[in-house]
Amino acid sequence: MHIPYGKSTLPVSLPEHVKAEWVMPRDAEPAANPRNVVAQALANSPLPTFENINSVAIAINDKTRPVPHEYLLPPLLEQLSDKDITFVIATGLHDPMPPDEFNRILPADIIEKYRVTSHDAKDDDMLVHLGKTSRGTPVFANKYFMEADLRIVVGNIEPHQFMGFSGGVKSAAIGLAGAATINHNHAIMTHEKAILGQYEGNPAREDVEEIGRMLRVDFALNAILNSKKQIVNVLAGYPVDVMREGIPLVKAIYEVPVAAPFDVMIASPGGHPKDINMYQAQKALAHAARVMKPDGTVILVAACPEGSGSESYENWVAGKQSHEDVLESFAREGFKVGPHKAFQLSRDSVKVRVLLVSEMPDELARKLLFHPIPSLDKAIEMALRDLPADARIGIMPVANATIAVLK
Repeated sequence: MHIPYGKSTLPVSLPEHVKAEWVMPRDAEPAANPRNVVAQALANSPLPTFENINSVAIAINDKTRPVPHEYLLPPLLEQLSDKDITFVIATGLHDPMPPDEFNRILPADIIEKYRVTSHDAKDDDMLVHLGKTSRGTPVFANKYFMEADLRIVVGNIEPHQFMGFSGGVKSAAIGLAGAATINHNHAIMTHEKAILGQYEGNPAREDVEEIGRMLRVDFALNAILNSKKQIVNVLAGYPVDVMREGIPLVKAIYEVPVAAPFDVMIASPGGHPKDINMYQAQKALAHAARVMKPDGTVILVAACPEGSGSESYENWVAGKQSHEDVLESFAREGFKVGPHKAFQLSRDSVKVRVLLVSEMPDELARKLLFHPIPSLDKAIEMALRDLPADARIGIMPVANATIAVLK
């Protein structure tokens, strides 16, 4: 047995008497010709034909999202051949991508032919103010995106731990928003209905949809991927319509029933780029913790070659002595993006024991309040020690995208 780890895999070795249950997405056949699927989606829902469209801005996800731009973008660009096009990399509060990294997400011919810029949520000169949402979220948006005549978002629809699902306007509404916008919106994640797999009635997602309307996002091109990051389906059209059509298709792959809670769960975010850093890998713990017994053990298998992934998260958690300390400090100081990642990790870590298998230096792992283990075999040995004979062992190889539901 192998589970994803970085750009490779790690073997999972269990004693012969131990039976493990795989909690993973259903098999979904990839499209035989992905580019044709994209072209067909665009033919079924063509681009808006507004008058006087000369400039187009296309929001694309950064290196932390496995978006298959090489298939999605060429058919889209064919329909925009006479337009002035700007690609805006939607980083949210992630660090802006430098030009020498653009080739990690875009084909070389697109980089050479079109204008490409990376968003910076903390650069006030890059932002325009659009007002407030009904929930009081101040809306600041990327000026290059807003200056265009036609605004398009390109990305994937997949489960999200508190937005319900990613996709649709989120690439622009969060990915191209200012820091104040993201902070205020993400503070809604503590609401009881801001949960994994819930779109309708989710206040965090409803706020995002309102931000998207204020940004006047005209069109969405979204892929649905299988667990191997291959295109299964592609949807195009008005963003809300794309979400409502796409979510049932995503659930059919990624929503998995679980009969009873687990004593031990071996959870991988799904490999690169989902475990590029702890900021991304945290979602695997959140999804696994939903189906754990109190005081159960989660073995988080996440390479994290880029460490924490957030300077503000890393600096804020430094010096904290326990997960209880994190929760108390976060409640006292109020919501901030960056520190919220420490909150999310500690929220689950006070309920379950977490053993971390990663490439991070032990010193950094401990600074982030993890218990680093040198190997997966050692972590499994520790987790299985003194368990009852009827203990339930689970393996989530694509935990970042799996909606495990207790039945």
